[in-house]
Amino acid sequence: MDAKELRAKSAEDLEKELLELSREAFNLRMQKGTGQLTRHNQVKDVRRNIARVKTIMNERLRAESK
Repeated sequence: MDAKELRAKSAEDLEKELLELSREAFNLRMQKGTGQLTRHNQVKDVRRNIARVKTIMNERLRAESK
């Protein structure tokens, strides 16, 4: 997911996206633990997407407080 796409979403949509990504990260960790994970770079991509969402949420929070 691109940062431009995330910035276009509302706060509720970002929270839903974060929840979805967190679930996906959990599922990937479980697959990795059981040896079923075939694409190991997926874990890295999901973690980075979670960071992007959190960054945008924090940017908006700081902009509101100013």
